[in-house]
Amino acid sequence: MSGRVGMGFDVHPFSSDGARPLVLGGVTIDGAGLDGHSDADVVAHAVADAVLGAAALPDLGTLFPASDEQYRGASSIELLTEVAGRVAQRRLWVVNVDVVVAAEQPRLAPHVEQMGENLVAALAAAREPMGEALRVSVKAKRAEGLGAIGRAEGIAAWAVALLERG
Repeated sequence: MSGRVGMGFDVHPFSSDGARPLVLGGVTIDGAGLDGHSDADVVAHAVADAVLGAAALPDLGTLFPASDEQYRGASSIELLTEVAGRVAQRRLWVVNVDVVVAAEQPRLAPHVEQMGENLVAALAAAREPMGEALRVSVKAKRAEGLGAIGRAEGIAAWAVALLERG
């Protein structure tokens, strides 16, 4: 088997729309939502770009452009599910994904387990049929007051994905 590694990154500012929900890793969390064309789920976006990069496919913004109204308010977890299907069609399997999400607020640690479970479910189509279980790790970090994230202006996420050819 040959391994392929991809890296993803996403960042969104907080929205001024008080009714916009905060969605991270497919989990709706109490707090100000993020501004974006879709649901602005930076965790799902970073994971999607990491998986797409490892598969040498176009990035998330190219496949699902903000200029296309059909993606307004779209569930990023559903977009990640579609990404997994495209990757599986290329006979590539996601072995593991490692995610770091940085936010000063709200506290994310109580939600990381559910985020991981949601990401595993979304990536199920690209899970190796006969191999080991897909592993996803999500870690919440703070920027300790430094930069835009530290000033609580938004949330950022980084992801690394390992894929293998079946």
